[in-house]
Amino acid sequence: MIYIKSKSEIELMRVAGRVTAEALMLIQEAIKPGITTSELDKIAEEHIIKSGCIPAFKGLYGFPATICASVNEEVVHGIPGLRRIEEGDIISIDTGAVYKGYNGDAARTFGVGKISNEAQRLIDVTKESFFEGIKYALDGNRLSDISNAIQVYVEKNGFSVVREYVGHGIGRKMHEDPQIPNYGPPGRGPRIKKGMCFAIEPMVNAGKYHVKTLDNNWTVVTIDGSLSAHYENTIVITESEPEILTIL
Repeated sequence: MIYIKSKSEIELMRVAGRVTAEALMLIQEAIKPGITTSELDKIAEEHIIKSGCIPAFKGLYGFPATICASVNEEVVHGIPGLRRIEEGDIISIDTGAVYKGYNGDAARTFGVGKISNEAQRLIDVTKESFFEGIKYALDGNRLSDISNAIQVYVEKNGFSVVREYVGHGIGRKMHEDPQIPNYGPPGRGPRIKKGMCFAIEPMVNAGKYHVKTLDNNWTVVTIDGSLSAHYENTIVITESEPEILTIL
């Protein structure tokens, strides 16, 4: 079932979204060669708690941390630890906050120091594909209109869209109906309606789209070892353009 959120519910999600965005901004400011992924995790957790929220990811399905920190060929669900990021790496940070029972969810990919032109292009295309997708996040459209726009933009730029992991509805639960793939033909799926809240999250590989999960049962990597980037925001459908809740 796809839930339509009330004005009061959306207001709570705005707070959760703002705190999520602030945590990502603080991480972006802290990223430098030599910092550990666990130090980045601590920055996010302290800010989320200080802001009166609960880290949404910590304990979710058993995940042990506040952020997912996925480096280079890691697509999603990287577990923070003692790894020190290095000059030239790219790192995808996915995190969320819960405010009075309502979730915010967002992800960004950052370069560490000076990165290659191709790595920067991957990050930029992934981000832009999100904005291409939400042009179709309009009352009355079909859900797969978003999916198709993301895929077309990514593939036009020579990259590939991960198939196994998708966007999702969001609200009282981090993952609600519907699932929102980042690929597929337009004109399919449920009608989009005002008050629906989605987490749209393109995951884009520089090489082929095939992925696998490591032995820790969490971290997903590209099979061909190519770089991967991730960009996500929580949005709410309105009478006109969607409102993005996780951008400051």
